[in-house]
Amino acid sequence: MNPTERLAVGAIATVLLFLVPASVLHSDQRFAGTLAGFALGAAAATLLLLLLIYPLIKYSSRLRAWITKVISLRALLTFHVYAGVFGAFLAILHTGHKYQSPLGIALVVSMLVAVATGFLGRYYLPLTTAELREAQSRLGAFRSAYDQRMDALATRAGSEDLSPTVAFSAVQGIPLRQIAGSITDLEYAVGAREGIKRLFTLWIVVHVVSAIVMYLLLTLHIAGEVYYGLRWLP
Repeated sequence: MNPTERLAVGAIATVLLFLVPASVLHSDQRFAGTLAGFALGAAAATLLLLLLIYPLIKYSSRLRAWITKVISLRALLTFHVYAGVFGAFLAILHTGHKYQSPLGIALVVSMLVAVATGFLGRYYLPLTTAELREAQSRLGAFRSAYDQRMDALATRAGSEDLSPTVAFSAVQGIPLRQIAGSITDLEYAVGAREGIKRLFTLWIVVHVVSAIVMYLLLTLHIAGEVYYGLRWLP
């Protein structure tokens, strides 16, 4: 996902989060049962079902070998992200911002968790991994420079019969204190990013579980609508 796509999906996800508490400003208890509400719900359900295409192809060697001749997994993943965000967007609009049914509330919550964890794993985890690699590389460079400077100072101290402390303060133009400070800062940054990365590794578990729950609840929701009848029909 390029920066433009990340910006677009991030903007939609932000709007989606603001739509959830929109019932404070506006709610329509009957909207979900109208023809327009039904159309939005059907479109949302279709997009959510299409999300299954990517994992089915990714984890099926036969399907992957056949489908990737036509379209890449990367493109399918991009579609997966967009379909998830737009599907959730339409689903929230379908509710009319009225949350009364326990089933409907649970469905909305599981859907938002699945979308949020999916976006997290698609964008923030790779970003954190890249930042961690960069910090580790810089930390290694600073440590190497510090060791080389200290070795040079120790050699000079021995040759000039000076203590390392005197040599440290006597040598000009060698910002050892700055290097040591940079090492400390980078060690803290690396530790923090490693902690975040370990936490983010749980995203796939939460994503899969929330998606399974979402599809189960979606099935019950659709079955209930069919059983009790479509309210917009004459």
